Amino acid sequence: MKKNKTLYRILIVAAFLALFAGILFGISQLLAYLNTGADRSTMLHLDLERENYYVPEVLWESIENTGRPLEPANQEKIEQDYLDAWYVKNQALFTGDDAGIYERYTKSARAKVRELISYNASEDISIESTTLSHHLTLDFYNADGTLAVLTDRNVRGVEQLSQNDEFVLQREFNNDYRIVLLLEDGFWRVRHFELLQTHPIKENKPVISSDVRNLAGLNYYPQDSPWDTFGENFDAAQIAADFKIIQDLQLNTIRIFLSYEDFKISEGSIEKMEKLTKLLDQADKADLEVMVTLFDFYGDYGIQDWTLTNAYLKNIVDHIKDHPAVFAWDIKNEPDLDYDSREKRKVNAWLSQTITRLKELDSINPVTIGWSTAAAAVELEDQVDLVSYHYYQDLENLSATHQELKSKTTKPIVLQEIGWSSYHGLWNPFGMDEEDQAEKYTEFFTTQKRDSINYLSWTLYDFQEVPSSVAGSRPWRRNKQQYFGLINVDGEEKPSYNTFLKK
Repeated sequence: MKKNKTLYRILIVAAFLALFAGILFGISQLLAYLNTGADRSTMLHLDLERENYYVPEVLWESIENTGRPLEPANQEKIEQDYLDAWYVKNQALFTGDDAGIYERYTKSARAKVRELISYNASEDISIESTTLSHHLTLDFYNADGTLAVLTDRNVRGVEQLSQNDEFVLQREFNNDYRIVLLLEDGFWRVRHFELLQTHPIKENKPVISSDVRNLAGLNYYPQDSPWDTFGENFDAAQIAADFKIIQDLQLNTIRIFLSYEDFKISEGSIEKMEKLTKLLDQADKADLEVMVTLFDFYGDYGIQDWTLTNAYLKNIVDHIKDHPAVFAWDIKNEPDLDYDSREKRKVNAWLSQTITRLKELDSINPVTIGWSTAAAAVELEDQVDLVSYHYYQDLENLSATHQELKSKTTKPIVLQEIGWSSYHGLWNPFGMDEEDQAEKYTEFFTTQKRDSINYLSWTLYDFQEVPSSVAGSRPWRRNKQQYFGLINVDGEEKPSYNTFLKK
């Protein structure tokens, strides 16, 4: 009995000590949280690093300060917290949720932001907006490093206003602001935000004159890596051999595709860019001009994404715009196919601002958009330098279709994709075979020469596999996509190859 009482006492003491330890641990974790602040991604309801959700261009025009110098680390922190203040405010006006406002604005400034949120909610207004560029000047930085005054000039951005779930208007802005920031709890919070001046919006989409007469070429993927030109199978020697084949076919132009996921700014994109440069070098050696299709497999278009796509654009354009092989930029492949799922208005708004940004980066090389049909090719015709369309309909209607488009524009026209599959099998028993494909090309070249059509055929090779993301999983679609080439999967020339030689 005595042993049992002793055992009970030991268990009670152990339980008490465990409970006490748990309480101490909880208190220590709470204190650590209060001292360090909540995780930034949690506060902003984000699971990504900052550069993955909002990256407007930022230029510090001056950080001169007569008192305390602005240290590089503090400059970076001020910039980061200031941009996050823009971001959470834009998110709040779009969603009606004030997440992140507490960490980015002082008490008095928070009240003003919440007033805007409440007013929008009462009127059923939603504003989707972003800024695209900032030009910062440090006006004041106090001695103890807790107060900073900035002027932010030429803040360029865009906003779309909807009411009662109906789109009302889109407007661009270019404004100057004065901002007072206070350092509180480790955050540079906005205390005062004042609009100083509004600038008129300047149209900056000059048309680039371009002579593309006698453009003859094809859309290019390496045979063993279709839709993944710059992946693990990249082989500069094989690409050089392919370009020699294209040159021997008396073609002068190729069109290549850059995947948004591959080339957006990251450590992996550096290797992709090196491969892209090698491809362009080989094209230059083969006297081939290159039309570079940007934003392949991109499909968001929302305003909140525009700083990301602009950063992607700048990364590529700055790197290769002066390469002698680059002939033209193709903003995106068949964006009109996204009209139903993403809204035509949003797609065209993104295309328009991307053209503007591209022409700011490169005023030499012409710009086009790869529309899926001639009917769609009149979209944004006044903003592009080349009008491009794809054609996979009845060949007998090509001439009339081309002439109709020609009557609607004075810009050079490129038939950017045309071709015929030679798949004749289980899933397409009545389809064309290789001889039929050659006959179609013979007929096409008759029309092409008569109407002086600039063209890029689809494509050099047949492919062993086509990604399901391209053609879906249905075999009658996927199999057909594998056999558009001039050379079969065994490396043998198809009859259409000889048609190209004789054209």
